[in-house]
Amino acid sequence: MKRLLFVFWVVATTALGQANDKEIAYEQVVMQRAQKIVAALQLPDSAQFKRVSHRVAKQYLDLNTLHEGVKAAKKTLTDPSEEKTKQLEAETNAQLGQLHKNYLADLAKELTPAQVDQVKDGMTYGVLPKTYRGYQEMLPDLTETQKVQILTWLTEARELAMDADTSEKKHAWFGKYKGKINNYLSAQGIDMKKAGQDWEKRIKEAKNKS
Repeated sequence: MKRLLFVFWVVATTALGQANDKEIAYEQVVMQRAQKIVAALQLPDSAQFKRVSHRVAKQYLDLNTLHEGVKAAKKTLTDPSEEKTKQLEAETNAQLGQLHKNYLADLAKELTPAQVDQVKDGMTYGVLPKTYRGYQEMLPDLTETQKVQILTWLTEARELAMDADTSEKKHAWFGKYKGKINNYLSAQGIDMKKAGQDWEKRIKEAKNKS
């Protein structure tokens, strides 16, 4: 019996040690990611750089803890009915919303609005500015109203993508809103397929000239 208990203790301790090693490794990756994002701001104060980097890293860790908790909760649902699933999703969204709100409030204490936007772009691979620029290059005759609507939807997508737990899900949010934008522009009388083809042609011509 004592030997069995000893073996169990060794296995449990090893498993715990491996889990701790994974957590430490993840924290290091997250901190490196946060520092890279904050480095782009070129903050002159090293102390401020550390504070902001730690806050960005904390947000990644908090989001990971929440998402992992949701995955675990889903596994414990003995009766994964539509009602219980929706209830879990509602609770998750409420917690995500609070995390998001607190995070932005903390960033606002340290950074300007433009710098906060840079952090948001850093957390979402710069998809917003790239996509917005792409629409303007593809459709040079966009009205100011259309530009505002496109930017509004891309901004909504970025806010949601910030809280996603994988790069695929982050890109999926932008994909969803790009579909909404394309439908909006099509309803405005723009042939999006032709516009895309013409844009590709202009890009090729520009490359050939250079």
